[in-house]
Amino acid sequence: MSKDINYHRRRFLGTAATTVAAASLGLIRSAGAQSSNTQRLDLTPIKPRSNASFGSIKQIDAGVLNVGYAEAGPSTGPVVILLHGWPYDIHSYVDVAPLLASAGYRAIVPYLRGYGTTRFLSKDTFRNAQQSAVALDIIALMDALKIKKAIVAGFDWGARTADIIAALWPERCTGLVSVSGYLITNLKANLQPLPPVAELAWWYQYYFSTERGRLGYGKYGHDFNKLIWKSVSPKWDFDDATFERTAASFNNPDHVDIVIHNYRWRLSLAKGEPRYDDLEEKLFKAPVITVPTITIGSDFDGPNAAGTSYAKQFSGKYSHRIFNGIGHNVPQEAPEPFAKAVVEVAGYSS
Repeated sequence: MSKDINYHRRRFLGTAATTVAAASLGLIRSAGAQSSNTQRLDLTPIKPRSNASFGSIKQIDAGVLNVGYAEAGPSTGPVVILLHGWPYDIHSYVDVAPLLASAGYRAIVPYLRGYGTTRFLSKDTFRNAQQSAVALDIIALMDALKIKKAIVAGFDWGARTADIIAALWPERCTGLVSVSGYLITNLKANLQPLPPVAELAWWYQYYFSTERGRLGYGKYGHDFNKLIWKSVSPKWDFDDATFERTAASFNNPDHVDIVIHNYRWRLSLAKGEPRYDDLEEKLFKAPVITVPTITIGSDFDGPNAAGTSYAKQFSGKYSHRIFNGIGHNVPQEAPEPFAKAVVEVAGYSS
């Protein structure tokens, strides 16, 4: 596919976009086919292009936030919302979005609360990062942009957020692509200990539970996040410029508060807001996701990469991908296979 992407193509509409996208991204499977299989791909992380850019960032008031977001593709195309995680930002999709745009999709890539140019509208709003609040941010963004339905896709915090949207608001979700599968948090389950090797992998969550961790992240956040990048994607040969492009988004005035609250809330060390209690109770019951879904496992997921531990949580058209050789930042390490998954899941509902 040519690297020169025309972001303003308008000849792809409706299901035609799925057909053309499937062809342009090299999909062999029929776009509308039922799929319940697991596909394994042996991949090598791409060398990122540190000069790649989304261009201008748009801003819009949505819920309690003024959201910064990038947009690519025709305004009339089927919408895909691409959600990043921690410690990443919208540039995890800097190569995915042009691929989808060239296939006729309208890609929306928002900064989550606490990142980039996204800001709280009021200084008095609690800097809350519990899972339902973050998911409602995206629903509010869809409302502000007058988007009725979209494919939602993400990894890390973004995958959890996408899972929640698909679970609680399936009428707003035409498809789901979720790296690491079913990530909806159950606070009671999170209190149970894991085997030592698994606990070791989450060392930073325990660090963040201390005041020393809060101070440390505030003081050394840049180096901290670069360490995380290296440890969770050991085969990804990113350069300093690629990291610095994303690191700029951590200068958000609410970043430290949001990150610390997110991880403390998961361990029941920080409270959420009562207005979200009903939503959280629904999520704690591990609702089954009914919308068409593709889940992706990578080297980061270890034994869970096979997806068998969460496959039963998806009752609609479903398939699983295993990206061997890819770390945690799946869309930036393997943009074309990730974009293919988005196009294929669009075909599941056509």
